[in-house]
Amino acid sequence: MSTYSIKDLEQLSGIKAHTLRIWEQRYNLLAPKRTDTNIRYYDDADLKLILNVALLNDNGYKISKIANMSLSEMREEVVKLTEKTLTHDDQINALTICMVEMDEDRFEKVLSTNILKIGFEQTMLNIIYPFMSKIGVLWQTGAINPAQEHFMSNLIRQKLIVAIDAQIYKGGGKKFLLYLPEGEHHEISILFATYLIKLKGHKVVYLGQSTPDEDLNSVYNLIQPEFLLTVITTSPSSENVQEYIDALSKRFSQSEIIVSGYQIVGQDIHFPKNVKSLNYIRQVKEYLEELDQVIVEK
Repeated sequence: MSTYSIKDLEQLSGIKAHTLRIWEQRYNLLAPKRTDTNIRYYDDADLKLILNVALLNDNGYKISKIANMSLSEMREEVVKLTEKTLTHDDQINALTICMVEMDEDRFEKVLSTNILKIGFEQTMLNIIYPFMSKIGVLWQTGAINPAQEHFMSNLIRQKLIVAIDAQIYKGGGKKFLLYLPEGEHHEISILFATYLIKLKGHKVVYLGQSTPDEDLNSVYNLIQPEFLLTVITTSPSSENVQEYIDALSKRFSQSEIIVSGYQIVGQDIHFPKNVKSLNYIRQVKEYLEELDQVIVEK
């Protein structure tokens, strides 16, 4: 069971800690537990409750009415709402509830509903990525059980693989080699990049997680791609990223290298001439559109 501070509840639900304390006192919505040293904390049940309350309140339900609902009544209303057209924040809250409850069926329904309404790409950009960003910070600080984060990541990964498989390469375009460095396992961003590149009609060779340097070298020499793309979230570490980027630039000097990820964005890194950094994964689409324009002009 995970434990949460009131600040964790604020970050996950969007409800200010001050407001939560008022609701706690006025409506007895929450009953915080206390450690042996008298520090207040909340559990998974409290988080699920507050996420449901936040979603209902954001959609016009008065807090006094919500406080009088049973847990089952509250859940029924939330399910009804998430099947309608809601804001992106509401859908992110719905996914967070699925994560806490480890509810795969509900996750599938929420995601499928959004894909039908706004398409796979917009669902990824406007719902999945903000959701992953939201829980990622809390996972790193230990507020979220790693099993919960892995549960959701694997479900999203499955969706991405299905979407990638639906894109049939018909020949032509440019050749991209995508991989993650040794020790790097955060695959969601590079899978989505694979989807976007294939959607644009380019050839993708995907090596996946934690690719050994010798394997990368041998595949590169075999296929001679025009572009390499990688995402660096945790490995190599910040102390070694510059050295790693410089080595990539020299080893693959005939290709343009595209890099992104936590260890790249906003860091004090010098990028050699054949290396381009992307601040956000949505920039992959913009990059591809610029590339298509260059091809047309030629």
